[in-house]
Amino acid sequence: MSDALRIPVLDVRALHVSYGKVEAVHGIDLVVGHGQIVTVIGPNGAGKSTLMNAIAGALPTGGTARAQVLLDGQDLAGVPIEARVARGMSLVPEKRELFASMSVADNLLLGSYRRYRAREAGYADQMALVYDLFPRLRERRRQAAGTLSGGERQMLAVGRALMAKPRLLMLDEPSLGLAPLITREIYQIILRLRSAGVAILLVEQNARAALQVADHAYVLELGHVVLQGVAAAVAADPKVVQTYLGLAHKPEM
Repeated sequence: MSDALRIPVLDVRALHVSYGKVEAVHGIDLVVGHGQIVTVIGPNGAGKSTLMNAIAGALPTGGTARAQVLLDGQDLAGVPIEARVARGMSLVPEKRELFASMSVADNLLLGSYRRYRAREAGYADQMALVYDLFPRLRERRRQAAGTLSGGERQMLAVGRALMAKPRLLMLDEPSLGLAPLITREIYQIILRLRSAGVAILLVEQNARAALQVADHAYVLELGHVVLQGVAAAVAADPKVVQTYLGLAHKPEM
């Protein structure tokens, strides 16, 4: 393995996040390696979205002197959201935050605006990849984003993030509000992205779906990591089975 691949894509160390005097995330360590899917599961209010927004630069972080967020080994302290995107980090937020009155194609082009502004060669070529991953977006490329179904809006949100050509794609609750069939389709795309070399940090309340595709998993409760390990081992943990998975049959992804 080359030295570059030995350095994780994302290395979070002793991360604390507070809202005023209330600490929501308590000293979290988290690593995402090259070509890995890493998931963070937990109940509502556990701090999952807070963690993602802090990593993306949307929330201030704190903690001890060793608290760091490293992307490809580079410390992101003081680096704004736009610069983090330029360095290869893209977040698909829980609320998707699309431009409803704009077309599918224009929403996608906005995802590559930084690359366009930098006159990066081939910045528009990424759209072909997005349309290959999401054929329905190609079919609806002239349609207003606000008229899409919930599943199509999620596809567009992921596609727009991919237009920035990220090395790390962060997905916050990608299955939220989606029917099981659409959820399976989204997760098949996530697997394809991993095969293409994109590292993925996946925050999910749908623990069953997340653990089926992930390589490594963290269980977050009340802002603390209470369990972590290889995803298959975490999925077999009795507490995780009882609390998050139940006894129902696992659908195939």
